[in-house]
Amino acid sequence: MQITTALALSPSAPFLKPKYLLNRNPNPRIVPVQQLNLFTSTNGLSCQRSSSLFSARTSVLFPYPNPRFSGFKFRASSVPENDEGNQKSSSLGEILQLGFMFAIWYLLNIYFNIFNKQVLKVFPFPATVTAFQLGCGTVLVILMWAFNLYEKPKISKSQFSAILILALLHSMGNILTNVSLRKVAVSFTHTIKSMEPLFTVVLAALFLGEKPALPVVSSLVPIVGGVALASSTESSFNWTGFCSAMASNLTNQSRNVYSKKFMLNKEEALDNINLFSVITIISFLLCTSAAIFIEGIKFTPSYLQFAASQGMNVRELCVRSLLAGICFHSYQQVSYMILQMVSPVTHAVGNCVKRVVVIVSSVIFFQTPVSPINSLGTGLALAGVFLYSRAKRLKPKPKAA
Repeated sequence: MQITTALALSPSAPFLKPKYLLNRNPNPRIVPVQQLNLFTSTNGLSCQRSSSLFSARTSVLFPYPNPRFSGFKFRASSVPENDEGNQKSSSLGEILQLGFMFAIWYLLNIYFNIFNKQVLKVFPFPATVTAFQLGCGTVLVILMWAFNLYEKPKISKSQFSAILILALLHSMGNILTNVSLRKVAVSFTHTIKSMEPLFTVVLAALFLGEKPALPVVSSLVPIVGGVALASSTESSFNWTGFCSAMASNLTNQSRNVYSKKFMLNKEEALDNINLFSVITIISFLLCTSAAIFIEGIKFTPSYLQFAASQGMNVRELCVRSLLAGICFHSYQQVSYMILQMVSPVTHAVGNCVKRVVVIVSSVIFFQTPVSPINSLGTGLALAGVFLYSRAKRLKPKPKAA
């Protein structure tokens, strides 16, 4: 609520009556105060002190220096203004904007997983595909900085050495994820990746010295049990796909833990969007080198024709690869934008819902056969992820002295 504070004039002595004021000397030395306005600001909230009580209609004048008026003093009186409607409309606008951002985040995830799976089916080179996707992200980052859509960061040598480690882990995590998506169903890969909280807790305890609370540890039980149940009944189960998804959990959470340790140094810290942008560029260079070393140069006419023989022509392959690359970078960019708007716990809950949306949409689109036990295991694991995000919100009670 905005408060307008008006300066009110009141006599400090009881013998000063209004009648006495009307019989004052008509020619004292006077100072007009019709336009007296004082402004103060605290924490971004402006408070206006106005002499609105002394309008031009009353023509109130301060006789100065007349001893008869030395007994007057100023006092502040609050005049609340009814702007609850503006606050409600502002809150509604923020909710709609946040809802739109979450919808875009989920939609980009759905399209990325569909396009990416389609490309990997006919072009079985996950390192090359990952390098291409990071290349699309690099182009988008350069355009963002070139058109001043976001301020370009200045990176010191110490920052670069720390970011290089993050980029290496980021590259490995994405390559391993694409290896898993190449070997098993999209829904199964994301079910395995729901075990990320387990790796987070273990790595944080080992490298950051964070001791997990009992509710956090308890929430890991349904996650592990659900993934085990889903794996035992998965029709597309493949050890390469399973192990690569687990390894991607390890690398991605190692990146997050190291990033948290890196961001603790305020002088060395970058904002989330710029940090992700720099990581994307470095990861593109690393993945390109890794793809050439592991798989060789695969973007050649012969390999593109091989993809065409698998049921997708060259034009469709290029278009879907490009769309997957754009969606890949865009959904992560939107994720960081949402993280700047909400708390980490809210973001974690949203990420849990996102995984449910991706699993359900991929099962429907690719018509993946799912047994009741498999569905139960997937649901149990996702419920554990939700409980984990809620448990992280709980603050430990202070110990009594």
